[in-house]
Amino acid sequence: MENRMIDIAAKSNGDIKLGVIPGHFATNHSHVNYFVDMTSIKTRYRAAREAARELAKFYASSMNLDTILCFEGTEMIGAFLARELCLHGGGMNDGDDIAVISPETNMNNQMIFRDNLQKDIYGKDILLLMSSVSTGKSIQRCIECLRYYSGKLAGVASIFSAIPEFGGIKIDAVFTTDDLPEYKTALPSECPLCADGVKVDAIVNSYGYSKI
Repeated sequence: MENRMIDIAAKSNGDIKLGVIPGHFATNHSHVNYFVDMTSIKTRYRAAREAARELAKFYASSMNLDTILCFEGTEMIGAFLARELCLHGGGMNDGDDIAVISPETNMNNQMIFRDNLQKDIYGKDILLLMSSVSTGKSIQRCIECLRYYSGKLAGVASIFSAIPEFGGIKIDAVFTTDDLPEYKTALPSECPLCADGVKVDAIVNSYGYSKI
């Protein structure tokens, strides 16, 4: 599969590159015709820093943030994003500080926060930071978690998003389907590739892919 990978550079910053592999892939919620590889952006210093700089442009003066809630391995980007917002004085709260945290998943696959982290959620203005958004179901799961812990959703940011908004909430992304116009997602029961008898290449999630 790797020999099919294509690099796509962000229009706003050529130092940020997304790897995409065409094929037939199964996620937890849907089937997609591209695997979008964000490994280098999430794990490499320079790529993560540049992605954070691009995302910071959406929030530098538009909102107050108390906490960046990182999902799907975006902690490095979240730390750089907090730094960018602090350096430029935008998107800050009265305490002039931003917490960067991640949820824990219990044995029932429920998102939880231990008592020592709940102070960064309860009554706070929170930015969700995702690696990718395809259907929005992961966002819904996050929203339900925040509601339980009385957190206030301030915005949603992602490296790649196939949808511009979810439930009336705008999704700010470095890459969108404008950069990958052939990207398609479908419910497994409605997948055109399955209907054509095309075998699934791999099972994918935020960690990567496993070939079948």
